[in-house]
Amino acid sequence: MRQEDIWDVDTALAYDTPGTGMFAPEVLGPTVDRLAELADRGRVLELAIGTGRVAVPLSERGVSVAGIELSAPMVDQLRTKADEAAIPVVLGDMATARAPGEFTLVYLVFNTISNLLTQAEQVNCFRNAARHLLPRGRFVVELWVPELRRLPPGQQATVWQCESGYIGLDTYDILRQRVVSHHFRFGEGRQAQVSRSPHRYIWPSELDLMARLAGFELETRHADWAGAEFTADSTSHVSVYRLPVEPGAAGPVLHGG
Repeated sequence: MRQEDIWDVDTALAYDTPGTGMFAPEVLGPTVDRLAELADRGRVLELAIGTGRVAVPLSERGVSVAGIELSAPMVDQLRTKADEAAIPVVLGDMATARAPGEFTLVYLVFNTISNLLTQAEQVNCFRNAARHLLPRGRFVVELWVPELRRLPPGQQATVWQCESGYIGLDTYDILRQRVVSHHFRFGEGRQAQVSRSPHRYIWPSELDLMARLAGFELETRHADWAGAEFTADSTSHVSVYRLPVEPGAAGPVLHGG
């Protein structure tokens, strides 16, 4: 299952749900508010910019936004809302592609770093973010906390959403730290539509180590974009990492005893 095959034309055309789901004002509003604050009047880069769910309203706030995106159909959908002059986008992998210029903020929202299916790729994503940033620049990652406590002993799947016309479940490969999200959509008839997306889940402590390998320090971590406290029961987090003033000055070196 390649990411290029998942984010195809059909997915791009169906991705936007104005006013509901990820596009609901109560979801999108705090996200844009916080990112505009963190941008600090500088240029901003979104990794995996998609159809512009966050980038378009952020640009409308007067923030200069650019993007990197693997899927051409997703960018085509973005272009129905903003042209290249307004939001320039480089087609490529968020772990390796380079956008022109330097930025005060790079961000990666809605669990998207987990679309990179190896630890090495995820570390490279942090390093790529660092390459784009000015000194003291920030990298923001929004990510879910793996819900392995909900996985019954001896079973490999959890149902994380069940409502009229939709069931969502995750199947886990704990050995490889992988999860596949399955989406079942159905009406009153016998037929159902199924889609799947693979992920590599990341624990917050592992994410912090990836950040250190790329030269970042953890600045803040909250349970959501509005700044709720992150606790042991939080199901997601918004983590803000920052580069030091001088390259290579991110905290002490730890030695084993």
